[in-house]
Amino acid sequence: MTSEKVDITRDHAALRDTFASRRYFRKFERITDHLGSVAAQMQVEGELSAQEVKILMRYLVQIGFTFKALSMKYLLTGRDTGQFFGSLAIDTVESGFPVFNELLVMANDVMQAEQHLENMPSAEAIKQQMVAKIVGDHAIPTKLQFALSQRLYYEELIKGQMFWARNDPRAVWLGGDERRRYLLHWAVYDSEVNLPVLYMMELEDSGRNGLPKDERRWPEVQAHLMGQSLGGLKLVTIAKGFDEQFNDLHPKRFRRIHLGPMYSHAYTRQSGPLREVLAEAESPEGQDWALAWTVEELQSERVSEEKVGWFSTAEREVFALDPFGGRGVETGATRVERSIILPERPYQVLVEKAPPGFANIRKFVVSPTGRVLSYR
Repeated sequence: MTSEKVDITRDHAALRDTFASRRYFRKFERITDHLGSVAAQMQVEGELSAQEVKILMRYLVQIGFTFKALSMKYLLTGRDTGQFFGSLAIDTVESGFPVFNELLVMANDVMQAEQHLENMPSAEAIKQQMVAKIVGDHAIPTKLQFALSQRLYYEELIKGQMFWARNDPRAVWLGGDERRRYLLHWAVYDSEVNLPVLYMMELEDSGRNGLPKDERRWPEVQAHLMGQSLGGLKLVTIAKGFDEQFNDLHPKRFRRIHLGPMYSHAYTRQSGPLREVLAEAESPEGQDWALAWTVEELQSERVSEEKVGWFSTAEREVFALDPFGGRGVETGATRVERSIILPERPYQVLVEKAPPGFANIRKFVVSPTGRVLSYR
C-alpha cells in the first residue's frame, strides 16, 4: 500500500505519487463504467424511464471525460519534469472525488486551451523527439513526456463535453395535448462536499410560448434553478420557490441524485462500518471501493388555487411528503432511496458483518464483466 500513500492536510489530500495517481484514475474509470450498468438496471426495474437514463448517461459520460482530462494533466505527478505543476487534490473525508477547485482551474484552462495548443509541437512531433532522446541519449525523456501529457490534456479540453462546476438547465420535450410537458435537467459540482449532483424536474407549461423558445422565461428559469441548486436546500423548498416564481410553470415531479461519496481503503479516511468492510475485504487493485448513490424524489399530490394580484389566480402544487414517522418534514421529499454500489468481494464482507444501518440500503453489486445484481 505504500505506493498509494497520500499526503493529508485536513480533509484534502494531494496525490503526489505517480502510481497512486494513476491507480486513482483507473479506479474511477471502472466506477463510471459500472454506473452506466446500474442506471440500466434501474430502468429494467422501472425506477428510471428511458429518457431519464439517457440524461443520466450523458452526465456520467461527462464525468468520465473530466476524469480523463485530469488524468492527462497529472500523468507525470511525482516525476522530475523540470518544473512544478502541482498534484491532484481529492477530498478524503466527504467525497473521495477531486476537490471543487480542480474543476474551476479546468474551466479557466479550457478558455486558453487553443492558445496553448498553438504554441506546442504536435503530439507526433513530441513522440519523435522522445524516440530520439531514448535512442540517442539512452535516457528517459521525462520532460518530453510531460509536454505530451499537457498537450493531451488541452486536447481533451478542446473536445468539450466535460462535467463542469455548473451545467446549466436543458429542456426535453415530453409531449402534451392541452399543456406542454418538459423534463428539465441540470447538474452542479457541490462545493461544500465535492460531489456531482444531478437534478431532473418534470413540469407542465401553460404559457403562451414553449418554454425553451421563450426569450423571457427560459433565461429566468435557468438562472433561478442554478441559483437554488444547493445541497443544503430541501427539494420541497426548491420546488415551492420555483412554483411561486413562475405562475405558468407547474412542477409535477422533481428528482435529485447525489453521486458519492466514494469510499476506498487506499485513498479515503471516512469512518464507520463501510471503512471497516473495505479494510477487511482486502480486495485486489480496482476492487477496493464502494460508491454511495442517493436519489431524492418529490411528487405533486394535488393542485390548489392561489390569488395573485387583484383579479387573477394561479395554480399551486401541493407536494406529497414522506408520511412515515414524519420523515417528510425532515427530508423535504416524497421519498429518499439510499443505495451503495460495490464489487463482489466487499459485498460478501458486508453481508457477513451485517453492520447496523445497512439493512434498508439498496446494494448494487458489480462484477468485472459489468454484470449488476440488485439486493434490497
